[in-house]
Amino acid sequence: MLVTRIIDGINRLTSEDRASVLIVDDSLYDRSRSKKVELLSKVFDHTTHRFVKGFKMLNLGWSDGVTFLPVAFSLLSSRQEKRILCPVDSKVDKRSAGYKKRAEATKNSIETLLKLLDSIKGLPAKYLLFDSWFAFPKTIANVVKRKLDVICMMRISSKIHYFYQGEWMNLKEIYKRITPTAKGNIIGSVTASIRESKSNPELIDVKIVFVKDRHSKNWLAVLSTDTTISNEEIIRIYGKRWDIEVFFKVSKSYLALAKEFQGRSYDMMLAHTTIVFMRYAMLALESRNSNDLRTIGDLFFYMCDEVEDIKFSASLILVIELLRSILNENPIISEEVAHQIMDAFIRALPEVWTQKLKLSA
Repeated sequence: MLVTRIIDGINRLTSEDRASVLIVDDSLYDRSRSKKVELLSKVFDHTTHRFVKGFKMLNLGWSDGVTFLPVAFSLLSSRQEKRILCPVDSKVDKRSAGYKKRAEATKNSIETLLKLLDSIKGLPAKYLLFDSWFAFPKTIANVVKRKLDVICMMRISSKIHYFYQGEWMNLKEIYKRITPTAKGNIIGSVTASIRESKSNPELIDVKIVFVKDRHSKNWLAVLSTDTTISNEEIIRIYGKRWDIEVFFKVSKSYLALAKEFQGRSYDMMLAHTTIVFMRYAMLALESRNSNDLRTIGDLFFYMCDEVEDIKFSASLILVIELLRSILNENPIISEEVAHQIMDAFIRALPEVWTQKLKLSA
C-alpha cells in the first residue's frame, strides 16, 4: 500500500508514451550461520554454484526506467522436505496471514510469481520483465492472460519448442533460418508462436530478437509478446531489468538485508525484509525528488509557461531580422544586393520554416 501511493505520485510525472514495467527476479537470502531458523532450507546459489542455508527471495518491483520500487516479495523455502532443515512452528494459527505466508514458502516459484502479480493488480505497467530462469511458454501464457506483455531473455533449450514457418522447432533451429541484418549488435528477428501446453493449444504470437553476446562469440535471444514494437525498442525496454540487480546490491550491501537481526521466526524475517524495502523506497523517492525538476511543483509549470511564450515562428523572425540588419550595415553590399541575398536565403529554408514565416508576416 505504501509503495502504491509512491508510484501514484511518480506516475503523474511520467508521460503516457513512456513504458513503465514490472520486473521479477530472485536472489539468495543468506542465513548460512543459522541453525534453528523456521523453514530454513538448503538453497542453490547460482553465484557460487553450491547449496547454502537460507531462502530464495522472489521479488517483484516496478520501474519507469529512472526509479525502481519494490512492490511485493516472498521468502521461498524448498519444496522438498528433505532440504528443509527446520520445520514450521506448529503453534501458528492456520487462519492467520502468517500461516498463509508459510504455506506460500513451499510453493513453486512460478506459482508464487503469478500469485504476486494477482496481488498488485492496477499498477501502471505495460510489460513484465524477467530473466531466462522464468522463460517458459506456460509462464508467459499465464502472464499474458493477466493483460501484461512479457519481454524476457529466452532459454536456449532443445526441449522448448516454438511454432515457426509451419513447424515446431527449438530456438537453435529457428536461428539457422533467420535472415541476418547489419544493425549493430542485433543479428535479426522473427515472429513465432507459443502455447501454454498441449492440452491448451491456443497460440500466442511472439517476436524473437537475436543479439550478439558481448562476452563471447555466442548469441542471445530476447522474446516479446508485443510484436508491434521494433527490435531496438524491445532491447531498450529489457535493459530496464538491470534496475532490480542494483536494488539487490543496495539492499544487501548498504541496508543490511538479512544481517541486522538474529530472530528465528519466519514472521520476523518477513517483517525485517519489509522494513528494509521500505527504507529503499524512501531513498528512491528522495533521489527522484532531488533529480527530477518536475517534483518542484507549480514552480516547474510556471517556468514552462514562460518558455512557451517565445514561439518558434517569433524566434525565426528574430534570426531573419538579425541577418537583414547585418547586411544593411555592410557598406560594400548595396540595398538591392542585400534584398537578393535575403530572398535567396528565405527560398533556401525548409518549407516548414517558410510556412511559419508566412503565418507570422
